[in-house]
Amino acid sequence: MKLSNKNIVIGITGGIAVYKVCQVVRSFKKLGANVDVIMTEHATEFVSPLTFETLSNRPVVTDMFRRADHWEVEHISLAKKADLFLVCPATANIVGKYALGIADDMLSTTLMATKAPVVICPAMNTNMYKSDSFNANLQTLRDRGVHVVNAGSGFLACGDTGDGRMAEPEEIVAYCEKLLCPLYDLEGKKVLVTCGATMEKLDDARYITNFSSGKMGSAIVHEALNRGAEVTVILGKHSVAIDSRANVVDVVTTQDMYDQTISRVEDHDIIIMAGAPCDYRPEVFSESKIKTENLTIKFVKNPDIAQKVGQIKGDKFLCVFSAETDNGLANATAKLIKKNANLCVLNDVKNNDVFGSDTNVVTLVTADGHTDYPKLSKTEVANIILNKAIGK
Repeated sequence: MKLSNKNIVIGITGGIAVYKVCQVVRSFKKLGANVDVIMTEHATEFVSPLTFETLSNRPVVTDMFRRADHWEVEHISLAKKADLFLVCPATANIVGKYALGIADDMLSTTLMATKAPVVICPAMNTNMYKSDSFNANLQTLRDRGVHVVNAGSGFLACGDTGDGRMAEPEEIVAYCEKLLCPLYDLEGKKVLVTCGATMEKLDDARYITNFSSGKMGSAIVHEALNRGAEVTVILGKHSVAIDSRANVVDVVTTQDMYDQTISRVEDHDIIIMAGAPCDYRPEVFSESKIKTENLTIKFVKNPDIAQKVGQIKGDKFLCVFSAETDNGLANATAKLIKKNANLCVLNDVKNNDVFGSDTNVVTLVTADGHTDYPKLSKTEVANIILNKAIGK
């Protein structure tokens, strides 16, 4: 079985979504995994420990200080045993405690002690899910390398409708399965990714740029590395961590990104243009800080990186992005043809929260037509793009 001899520790916190975890445990067992369950006191109010003991064939841990028939320190033994640590549902409380290093019960203590990959599945009221405090804590965990299966949208137990509904068991199990049994279908491939925004200086104090955070490019880099590729990233201004395994080439201006990208096309098999270069730059750069009541700036066109790549790529795979506010499909289709690309990823930036978000709603455009996708994590979008690159 696919997960034979894999040890998964599942931490369950208090929320109505606890009932969904029964299916998660059952699915892992069917795949051959060994499953240990830790429940918080509040979690036991929704589903009894006996249910999870029956499904996992293992005793459920609920008490930090319970007497045991062995001399192992249990939170340490479980932390060491885990090949993967899953927290679902993950309430705002456990996310906050984990982010701040608070260890005051069995679950938070074991989380602090484990060195295994950690996956959390948030579930809570939509206002809590969107709150600044929760998202700051969640970002802290992401920055530390914690994996997040984003909550979905729907009818919530509180009666509200919106984001905050825990991901479905099938999605959670599939995500964990990929972490435990990663694909190496890009082994031997060289992937070139542009990422982040470029900047064009007006003077030594000011510049123009765009809203790109680099999150989409970062996700592509990370997933390509996980799938065995050698990855080079041409990196502009960004606000997200880039996987340290990548070869990073830092750039500032669009001309920098153009030069560094074009010079590497020949040595790579897959080129993904996830960066957001400025289309225009000021015609004149001022050596001194501009001080005037009325400022008029004349712009000139920057070189088109994607178009040049399309002209010289030969049979290499080229993916371009099209951020549109109007006539999205028509513009993306035209861009696919003009850039001689194999794939165009359409982002509707007018109707969707794309820049800086962890999720994306995309339409993939190829010569054979287009496919619309629902809201997905940028990690999921990254893997769809990589699948297309190798014909899957």
